[in-house]
Amino acid sequence: MKQNLGKLDRILRFALAFWWLGPWAPSFDISWLNWAVMIVAWIALFESFAGWCWLHAAFKIDNKNQ
Repeated sequence: MKQNLGKLDRILRFALAFWWLGPWAPSFDISWLNWAVMIVAWIALFESFAGWCWLHAAFKIDNKNQ
């Protein structure tokens, strides 16, 4: 797995995950939407540590040098 995320992108994904997994997470009346937010937050957290995004890989986007 080759890293394809730049430093700023990784920092922003970590901040999003920290916000959405913490007590500041948005809360919706629809339960599946709350689960979707939590799943996206866990994915963002994983990607921030791994430095790799599957969407970037699928579209052949590499901003590692940014």
